[in-house]
Order: sequence, then structure tokens, then C-alpha cells
Amino acid sequence: MSNQFSLLHQRRFAPFFWTQFCGAANDNLFKFAFTVLVTYQLQLSWLPPELAGLAIGAVFILPFILLSATSGQLADKYEKAALMRGVKWLELAIMVAAAWGFQAAHAPLLLACVFLMGLHSTLFGPVKYAYLPQHLNERELTGGNGLVEMGTFVAILLGNVAGGLLVAMPGMGRGSVGAACLGLAVLGLVASYRIPRSEPVDPHLEIRLNPFTETWRNLQLAHEQIVVFRSVLGISWMWFFGAVFLSQFPAFAKEVLHGDAGVASLLLATFSVGVAAGALMCEALSRRHVEIGLVPLGAIGMTVFAVDLYLVSSALPPSAGAWSPASFLTQWAHWRVLVDLAGVSLCAGLYSVPMYALIQLRSKPTHRARIVAANNILNALFIIASALACAGLLAAGVSIPGVFLAVAIANAVVAVYIFLLVPEYLLRFVAWVLTHLVYRFRIDGEDRIPVAGPALLVCNHVSFVDAIVLMAASPRPITFIMDHRIFRTPVLGRLFRLARAIPIAPRREDPCVYDAAFERAADALSQGELVAIFPEGAITRDGELQPFRPGVVKILERASVRGVHPPVIPMALVNLWGSYFSRVEQRGGRPAAMVRPFRRGIFNPIRLRVGTPVEQHAAEPALLQSQVADLLAGAGA
Repeated sequence: MSNQFSLLHQRRFAPFFWTQFCGAANDNLFKFAFTVLVTYQLQLSWLPPELAGLAIGAVFILPFILLSATSGQLADKYEKAALMRGVKWLELAIMVAAAWGFQAAHAPLLLACVFLMGLHSTLFGPVKYAYLPQHLNERELTGGNGLVEMGTFVAILLGNVAGGLLVAMPGMGRGSVGAACLGLAVLGLVASYRIPRSEPVDPHLEIRLNPFTETWRNLQLAHEQIVVFRSVLGISWMWFFGAVFLSQFPAFAKEVLHGDAGVASLLLATFSVGVAAGALMCEALSRRHVEIGLVPLGAIGMTVFAVDLYLVSSALPPSAGAWSPASFLTQWAHWRVLVDLAGVSLCAGLYSVPMYALIQLRSKPTHRARIVAANNILNALFIIASALACAGLLAAGVSIPGVFLAVAIANAVVAVYIFLLVPEYLLRFVAWVLTHLVYRFRIDGEDRIPVAGPALLVCNHVSFVDAIVLMAASPRPITFIMDHRIFRTPVLGRLFRLARAIPIAPRREDPCVYDAAFERAADALSQGELVAIFPEGAITRDGELQPFRPGVVKILERASVRGVHPPVIPMALVNLWGSYFSRVEQRGGRPAAMVRPFRRGIFNPIRLRVGTPVEQHAAEPALLQSQVADLLAGAGA
């Protein structure tokens, strides 16, 4: 399959991408130009220069708090392309007024336009993120979100740079800003007319205007699926974390790095490019699936690079004068600052994109835009909390590097808290590490693993990490039926308990556990989940496929009683036998696992072969065993 950039040539994505890109660029060009105008050119008693950026940011974010709930309802009720065109017409009208405001240096009008552009972004946000899952499939969703995230931060960067340069032009700066804002609004409007139609997901929804009750209702909708709700909180925390850095760049550049305004712009550029790069990397690192295993990786990186940024910036020697960008780059310590900043932002991209994609994928389609709206409200509140926290720390005498250290430590605490509450993140991370850093993992026939609906997966059993490898292959959570003795393994047993795996024991040993396992498996299938079983009943001791037991038939029979008839999908793990996690013959002829870690070196190639689904009525143990044997031999893959 082609990569994410091919979406930029397709009508279902490209017009939407450029519409949102122009809107984000216009927001930032207008806001930054107005901030520079107030700071350097106008003398306003009611808006002093030192408060200009804070006041403009607060006015811009106010509509997100007041009107996000209503915008989410509109996006669920009405056709999205028409809504986006309406928002773009609103933007054009705002920019006509803003152009006149710049020309006349009319600050109150420009401040009103800031509020209206915040309204424009508030209306567009839920439509933007609810549009993607209606036009992209599961394997395109991560790449599409990565492009949108990349486009947003590139637009922020270009908008800020252009706004600062244009407004400073002698004699024609204010007129140039107005013309640029109008031009971007027109380009966005033209692009919006190419966006394809998206059917309304809840056309009979009754619009309720009370923002407080609707915000609470939207949060309750998100809380119905705990993974979605925790992802909303995780994204909001990312905005808290990022806002700390973005808000401190000017002061950090001046007071700590001893640089001029150009160095502050260099920091912003580094941060924006880092987020864009991290967002684009998500597709390749996730094998084109929604891979939330990248979230812990991003969280770890955010903390590690932020701590190192504190260490290097706290040890910088004093400077006799202000560094220009060119002279700033002649110092190796300054390069370390930029590398740390790029690492923080790149990891923030790895952290956020899978969460956005997860929210889109697992939210109910009829509620998706309202959940996105709830996310936007929480984002705004967390950004405000970030500003208050920074102000409090600085007022208490904490240095700017100390603020970075504090937020790095807080990020580690928040990450651990979220991952313990929702262990799926941690499990997917372990699976990602295992299949990227321990083994070289390849999947044949991965399109046969269903992205929706119930299915029963059957696979050969060769090691203690078979379940984790299968977990890495599936875009969805899998409920595993596993030998109860595996749960006694110190680390893996804890992970499998977190994954809510179903223990099974031989009937003669514990008939209650035996029967309960099949009941729980049938319940999971009736709820539309993936269930996996290793029909051999135990890990092979010699690497050969063992006879399949009748557990598959028992599960299917009990699922049929519940009115569920899932397909059975045969799978074969290849080349995992003989690795560290499998049993091999030791001295004395005793099979053992997890001894001599590097007996096969590192990055061993392993493979999962996925066979053709078998209908329930034909899923006999002998047939399934034969199909898995064929997959092991290389046939049927």
C-alpha cells in the first residue's frame, strides 16, 4: 500500500487538508501580527505590551470553553462539507473586518476579530477530527492524523513567521498583513468547495445551547469507553506540557540562552518541525495501524529530553552580549539545547497522533464530534491551567529551566497514572518493543485480521510471548485464553492479568475454571471482540505442532447460543521456536525457557502468517490443525 503522502493527491483528503492548513496559518498570522502591532507600534493604556500576548491568547481561547459543546452537536447533526464551507465564509468575513482594523490600527476591532477567529477554530475543530474516520479506513487513520498534525504545526510556524515579518515592513506592514489574511481566507474557502460530502451521523439530534450541561454530557459520552476518555485526558495533558514550552520560548531565549528575538524564533521553528516529524513517523512505526503502543514511547521521550534540557540550560556559561541565530549555532552546548527541544517535540508528536486516531476509531460514530468537542474544551482548560502553573512557579522563584524540570517530572507521574488506569497502553508498548527492538517482525496476510466484528483466532503455541506478538499484529485488543500456569510467571503473568486474559485449566484439574473460560470467551465474542486461543493446550516442547483440542468447538457452540457466529482465523507463528522465550533442550534433557538471552543474537526475524477465515460450521479441530500446519510450511499464507 502507498504511504500517507499519497492522500495528498486524493480528493477525499487533499481539499480538507489544505482547508484546515490555511485556517491554522491564518489564525497564527493574524494573532502574531496583532501581538507585534500592540507590542511595538501602538501605545494602548488598556493593553500594555507586556500583557498583549497573554490577553490575545485568552480572548482567542475563550470560544473553545463557551461554544465547543454546541459545535460538536452541529458536526454530528449536519453534513460536514457544508459546515466547513460555512466556517470558511465566516473566516472571510472576519478577515475583511480585520484587514480594515489593521489599516486603521483599530485595536478594539482587532481584538473582537481575535474572538471571532477563536469561534472559527471552535466550530472547525470537531468537524475536522470527525471528518477523517468517515473517509479514511483504519489503516489510513494514523497517517491521515499525522499529516493533519504536521500541517497544523507547519502552519503555526509559517503563520507566526509571516505575521512578524509582514507587520514590520516599513510603511506598508499593516496593509500587507490584511492582504495576507484575506488571501489565506480565500484559498481556504476555495479548497473547501472541493471537500466531498460526508453524510450526517445523527440528523435528528436536538441542539442544546447550554454549554455547561452539554459539556458534561459530552464528557459522559466519552467516559462510556474508558480508553477513549483516558485518551482525551492524555491529549489535554500533552497540550498542558507543550504550552509550557511554547509560552516560555521568548523569556527562555532572552534570559537563559542570552539570545535575541531570532533565537526565540529558532526555538519555535525547532519545536514545530519536531512535532511535525514525530507526527509523520507514526505511520511507519505503527505498520499503518492505530498503534497506541507509541504513546508510552512518546511519554518516556518527552520526560527524558525535557530533563536533559534542564541539565544543559542550567549549566550554560554567562554571555557578554545577545547571541544572534548564526552566532548561537556556533556553540556545541546550544546544539544540545536544540536537540533536546527537537526530541521533546518529536516525542510529543509520537504521543498525540495515536491518541487522536484512537478517539476517532473507537468513539461511536453518532457521538464522535461531540467527544472531540469535549476534548477541545479540556484542551483549553489545560492550557489555561498551564499558564497559571507557570506563573505560580516563576513567582515562587523557580527558574525557567526549573519549570521545564517540574513539567518533565509531572509528565512521568501523569504517564504512569494513565498507563496503570488503562493497561492497554502499556501492553501495546511492550508488544511494540518486542516486535521492533527484540525481533524483526513481519506479517503475511494481515488484512485477514478483521478491524471490526467478532472473530476467533487460533494459533500454534511456541513461546511465552506468543500472545504479545499476536497483540502487536492486531489493530484491536484481543482477549486471550491461556494456560493458567502462565499467569504464575513473574512479569508476563502480570501483563496477561492486565490484559484481562482468560485462564483455563484442564477439566480434571479444575472443572470450574475450565467451564468459566469458555463462558467468558463466548461473552467476549457476543460483544464483538477478538478472542484468541492456542488449541494445542500448552507450549510445544519440541517445536512441532501438537494435536488441536476441542476447545474451539466448545467456544463456538456457546457463542451460537448467544446468536453469534464468528469466523475462525487460523494463524501460524514462524521462527519463534528456539528463541529466548521458548522451551529448548538443556543439559540433562530438561526443556526450559528464558535462559541464555542472546543464544540467537538480536533482531531475530520472526513471522506471523494469517490464513483464510473458516466459517463456524466448518471449524473442526482437525481442519484447523491442517490449515495451521500448511501455514507453517509456507502454504496458504
